[in-house]
Amino acid sequence: MSSHSNDWSTRHSVLATARRTAALLNVLADERPDPAGVADTLRAYGEAEPIDLTTGDVAAMRAAAALLRPAFAAEDADAAAAVLNRLLKDHTGPLRLSSHGGGTPWHPHLDHDDEAPWDEWLLASSCMALTVLVWDRQRPPGGTCASPSCRNVFLAQGSGPERRYCSRRCATRERVAAHRRAHATGQSGEVT
Repeated sequence: MSSHSNDWSTRHSVLATARRTAALLNVLADERPDPAGVADTLRAYGEAEPIDLTTGDVAAMRAAAALLRPAFAAEDADAAAAVLNRLLKDHTGPLRLSSHGGGTPWHPHLDHDDEAPWDEWLLASSCMALTVLVWDRQRPPGGTCASPSCRNVFLAQGSGPERRYCSRRCATRERVAAHRRAHATGQSGEVT
């Protein structure tokens, strides 16, 4: 396999696709996501040019993202599998292999064809990646940030303690807020 193929495969691995899914769900969570910002996110995760998104494309992608969010919010593998099974049944085509006319290494697709609209592509490729993660890890693919001021989703990583926040920034902000609330009510927060 050529280094070009290896690079492509790395950028489009299951984990890379799942990371792209989380990033897109987060950028598409805005009330009016900017098509340029969504395109920048696609580029950052290795999608090939041209990426010409209209406001209609982004609105349709936003609807697809809303369908995917419950897979991240699932309490356990059974709930994540139920969400993904419903999406696979209702919104994807049959599994097929594509090389985009020889322009890429062979890889699986669940959208109806290589020229599927962005929202169909997002839903199908994301379902595939998240399904493999549930299969591989036997747990939900990620979570939703526990910070009330944040709506971001994130991928579960490794076998360590379960994450509650999308980032250290959100975790720190919530710890500081809890500390301030405790001191405001006269509690020291220390265990004695």
